[in-house]
Amino acid sequence: MGTETSSMDISEPLLVDPHGNAEKEEYLREEVPEWKEQITIRGLVVSAVLGTLFCIITHKLNLTVGIIPSLNVAAGLLGFFFVRTWTGFLTKMGFFAKPFTRQENTVIQTCVVACYGLAFSGGFGSSLIAMDQRTYELIGPDYPGNRAEDVKNPALGWMMGFMFVVSFLGLFSLVPLRKVMVLDYKLTYPSGTATSMLINSFHTKTGAELAGNQVRQLGKYLSISFVWSCFKWFFSGIGDSCGFDNFPSFGLTLFRNTFYFDFSPTYVGCGLICPHLVNCSVLLGAIISWGFLWPFISEHAGDWYPADLGSNDFKGLYGYKVFISIALILGDGVYNLVKIIIITVREMWRASSKQTSLPVVTEVNDDESSEQQSEEKMRDEVFLKDRIPTWFAASGYVGLAAISIATIPMIFPPLKWYLVLCSYILAPALAFCNSYGTGLTDWSLASTYGKIGLFIIAAAVGQNGGVIAGVASCAVMMSIVATAADLMQDFKTGYLTFSSAKSMFVSQLIGTAMGCVIAPLTFWMFWTAFDIGSPDGPYKAPYAVIFREMAIIGVQGFSELPLYCLEMCGGFFAAALAINLVRDVTPKKFSQYIPIPMAMAVPFYIGAYFAVDMFVGTVILFIWEKLNRKDAEDYAGAVASGLICGDGIWTIPSAILSIMRIDPPICMYFGPSSSS
Repeated sequence: MGTETSSMDISEPLLVDPHGNAEKEEYLREEVPEWKEQITIRGLVVSAVLGTLFCIITHKLNLTVGIIPSLNVAAGLLGFFFVRTWTGFLTKMGFFAKPFTRQENTVIQTCVVACYGLAFSGGFGSSLIAMDQRTYELIGPDYPGNRAEDVKNPALGWMMGFMFVVSFLGLFSLVPLRKVMVLDYKLTYPSGTATSMLINSFHTKTGAELAGNQVRQLGKYLSISFVWSCFKWFFSGIGDSCGFDNFPSFGLTLFRNTFYFDFSPTYVGCGLICPHLVNCSVLLGAIISWGFLWPFISEHAGDWYPADLGSNDFKGLYGYKVFISIALILGDGVYNLVKIIIITVREMWRASSKQTSLPVVTEVNDDESSEQQSEEKMRDEVFLKDRIPTWFAASGYVGLAAISIATIPMIFPPLKWYLVLCSYILAPALAFCNSYGTGLTDWSLASTYGKIGLFIIAAAVGQNGGVIAGVASCAVMMSIVATAADLMQDFKTGYLTFSSAKSMFVSQLIGTAMGCVIAPLTFWMFWTAFDIGSPDGPYKAPYAVIFREMAIIGVQGFSELPLYCLEMCGGFFAAALAINLVRDVTPKKFSQYIPIPMAMAVPFYIGAYFAVDMFVGTVILFIWEKLNRKDAEDYAGAVASGLICGDGIWTIPSAILSIMRIDPPICMYFGPSSSS
C-alpha cells in the first residue's frame, strides 16, 4: 500500500501557480543559480532533520498498519519554514544571509523524500523483518516450508551495508533517459508536478503568506498531537490491554472484534490526507472481514479447523486472515501491473506514431501561447544545461552492480551471485516500466515488482534457502524500482522549478546516502524499544508475516491450508480483479464510489480499529469541506501533517522511556461489570 501514490495527496490550493502576470514575470526574471549553489549546507542540515522525523513516522506506520500517506506537503512546508526562519534570524542579528531560492527549496524536498523513501522501499516493515525469529515462530516451527535455517534477525551492521549496496542502483539505471521521459514524452508525473507548483507558490508574496498560515496550523496541531500522545502514555500501563488504545468505544462485543476508536492522532491524520474513497474502502474491508467473515468462519471451528488451536496458528482462523489478505493484495497488484503495462505500451506507440507522421506547420499568433513557449524554452535550457554524462551513469550502474553482486551473497548466502546478476540485468527494464507508468498515472507499483521477484527467486532456489532468497530479492527489486521512479519525479519537479538536473541528481544521491544511515538507525530504535511483530501489541508488523508466507508459497506451494481457505483465496483474488475492472469501465460519477481492493485488504489481517480512526478523519474533512471548502483545501493537509508529526515525535521519548525500563504509572482497563 505504501508505494501506491495518489494524485490527490496534495490539496489544490497548495498547487496554484504564482498569482497574476506580475508575479509570474517576476519569478521568470529570477536569476537561476549554478547547480552547486542550489545545494547548501543549511539545506542539507534541514534535510537531515526532516529526513529523520519522516523516517520515524514511516517506520511507525509501516510497523502498525502498513499504509503510508504522502508527506510531501509537510516536507515542503517544514523545509520552507526552517530555512526562512533561519535566514530571518540571521538578518535580524545583522549577519548576511544568502537568499532562500525555489531551487534550494527543491533540493531540500528531494533530499527529504529520498531519505524517508528508503524507510519504506528498504523493506524494514516487510521483507527484511520477514526473516526474523519472531516471524518464524509466529508461523510455526512445524509449518511446512518454514525452516529454522531461514532466519536472519535484524542487525544494524548488515542492514546499513545492505542499504548502501542496493539503494543507489536505481538512481543510475534511468539517468540517461531523463530527457526522453521529461522533455520528449512530456510525462506529467502528477506528484512531481504538484510538488513543483507547491514550491513555486511559496516563493511569491501571496504564496508565502499562505505558507506561513499553513505552518502555524501545522505547528499548532503538532503540539496538540504531541501533548495528547504524552497524556495517553500515562494510562497505558504494562502490557497491551491498557489505556486509550484499548477504549471500547462501541461496547465490549464490538471491541472483541477490533471495532473501537483508539484516539490515535496518526490514523486520524491519515484519514484527513487520504482520499475519501481510500478511507471508506478500508472501513468496508474491516466490516466485511471482522464484522461478517471471521465470525462466520469462527462458527465452524472444530469442523473446518481444530478448535483448540492458538490465535496465531496458521492452521486455524489466523491462516484465513493472512492468506485472504494476500489474495486481495496480489489480485489488485496483478491487475494494476497489467493495466500500467497496457497504458505504457499504448502511449509509447502513440508517441512514436506522432514522431513518424508528417510535420504540420502552425502559426502561433496568440501572445499567451507565445509566452508559454518562451517559458518552456527557458525550462528546457536550464534542465539541459548541466549534463550528466551517459558514460558516468552506465559505469556507475555497472560498478555498483558488481559491488552488490559480490556483497549480497555474503549478507544472504542463499541468494547466489548469479541470481543477483539476473536481477540487475532485468532491473533497468522494470525500472523504466514503473517510471513510465508513474509518469502517466502517479501509481508506483514497486511493491508489485518486488512480490513478483520474491515468487520467482523463492521458487528457483527451492526449499534449501528459498525463503531467505525470496524476501531478500524482494527488497533488492523494490529498492531499485522505487528509487528510479522517485528520481524521475524529482527531475520533473526540478524542471518546473528551474532547478538543474545535476543538482537534482546530486541531492537525490545525498538524500539516499542519508537514508542508508538514518533509516536503519531509526528502525533500530523501534526494534530495541518495542516488541516488534507481536500480534497482540501495537507494532504488529503485518507485512512481515505476509511476505514470509508468500516466500513459503513460492517454495512449498499451497499445502496445509485450512479447509476451504484456498477456494476463498481464489474467490477474493477474482473479486479484486473484477472490482478493479468495474472501476475502470464505469463512468467516473459511478466509479468514484467503487472501493479499492488494496485498501480493503489491510484491515482483513490487522483489525478494524485503525479503519475507524481513518474514517473519523474523513468525516471531519467531509464536514469541514461542507462548512468552508476553501479553508479545508488550504489547511487540511497542514493539520493532518501536524497530527501525524506530533505523534511521530512522541515516539522518540516513548522509545527512550521503554529502553530505560520506565513503565507508565497507570493502567486504565475496561471490562464487564461484576453484575454482568
